[in-house]
Amino acid sequence: MTISGVALLAICTLLGVYLGDLLGVGLGVKANVGGVGIAMILLIASRLWLGKRGLMSHGLKLGVEFWGALYIPIVVAMAAQQNVVAAMEGGPVVVIAAVGALLLCFGLVALLSRLGGTSETMDEIEAKSLVAAEAARVAKGDPA
Repeated sequence: MTISGVALLAICTLLGVYLGDLLGVGLGVKANVGGVGIAMILLIASRLWLGKRGLMSHGLKLGVEFWGALYIPIVVAMAAQQNVVAAMEGGPVVVIAAVGALLLCFGLVALLSRLGGTSETMDEIEAKSLVAAEAARVAKGDPA
C-alpha cells in the first residue's frame, strides 16, 4: 500500500526533527538545525537499505516516490515557519550570507554545466537511432 511509504516518511520526519532539535541544543541554538534535511537523508538511506534487501514493496515504492515529488514544496513549507524577520534584525551578516550562498550556487551550476560538456538533444538521438535501423535493414538486404 502507498500508505506504508507515507508511514516511512513520517518516521523519518519525526527522527529528523528530533535529531535537528538535539543538534540545535548541542550548538546552543534555540531552533531545529537541519531537521528536514536529516529527515530526507534518512528517507533516502532507508529506501536504499530496503531496496538492497528486497523489502521495497510496490506500495512502499509508490509512497516514497510520491513524497519525493513533493520534496521541494515540503521544504518550502518548513522553511516558511522560520522567523525571517527576526533573522534580518540580527544584522547584515544574514544578507551577506544569503547573497554569498546564492552567488556560490550560481557559480557552481555554471561550472558543472561547462564541465559536463555538450549533451545530445532528443532529435539527435532519434536521428542516430533511425540511421542505425536503416543501416541494419540495408545490411540484411531487406527491400524498402
